[in-house]
Amino acid sequence: MKAASLQSPLMGLDLLAALGVVVIWGLNFVAMKFSLRDFTPFQLGTFRYVFAVLPLLLFIRKPALSWRWLLPAGLAQLGQFGLLFVALQVGMTAALASVLMQTQVFFTTLLGIILLHERLSGPLRAGLVLAAAGLACFAVNLGGASGGITLLSLLLNLGAASMWAVSNIIVRRAQQSQPGYDPLGFVVWMSLVPILPFAVMAWFFEPAATRWQWTHASFGAWAGVAYLGWFATVAAYAMWTWLLKRHAANRVAPFSLGVPVIGLAAGMLALGETVSGWQWAGSACVVMALAVVMFGGRWRRG
Repeated sequence: MKAASLQSPLMGLDLLAALGVVVIWGLNFVAMKFSLRDFTPFQLGTFRYVFAVLPLLLFIRKPALSWRWLLPAGLAQLGQFGLLFVALQVGMTAALASVLMQTQVFFTTLLGIILLHERLSGPLRAGLVLAAAGLACFAVNLGGASGGITLLSLLLNLGAASMWAVSNIIVRRAQQSQPGYDPLGFVVWMSLVPILPFAVMAWFFEPAATRWQWTHASFGAWAGVAYLGWFATVAAYAMWTWLLKRHAANRVAPFSLGVPVIGLAAGMLALGETVSGWQWAGSACVVMALAVVMFGGRWRRG
């Protein structure tokens, strides 16, 4: 594709696809919270990946990528969503989870510096400071009135974001080792990995009384699981990858700023969640931090 095309703004179907991804990923957290009413966290993890695998595994060939990359990537997903689902169960709101998960950008940066010897630029330094200020705002409101969250849920949510960062590093290393692999095939075949570990953890680490809880789940809860597997995982990821192939990353990445906006609105409207003043301030700091990281270099050049 020509460089001019890569640098052109998103229009038509491309713009619709980008907005579709933002909406799908923003609503993703509401679907999680809703499904956790009928599923335990590890049961939800199990079925999320079963839906992500089936029926696509029957039609999509294994990517030209070794299991030495697929296995750790799948285990990183186990950590990411295992921690996130537990966080949502023990006090984290869907609205704030959508914001806190975006701290994966900064965890990815730190891991890239440590493991990949990447440089820490000026915008990244500023972004890390703003993100730290945002987390401080969330910490001030722990357990408070008007929607205060628990310390455990905050730590688990940040742990989930850090595992997302680990997954990002694995993907980068896989690309360096075996460039040109099919990203959609990667996500489908990688999704095989967490299924059995999630099922084992559900059986041995969650209360025995909940082992067959999933058999009584409502249609709405199953619809939430299908949404997580087919839409939030496969469809959104496929559209995002398609956009990255057609446009430069700096044209596509800024759309991710819309995810916490949709997540906040959806959590408040669909679940009746409240956001305190401190939490609004923390969310604003995190979103500003992302904006600085994405646009800081461009502003400095301007």
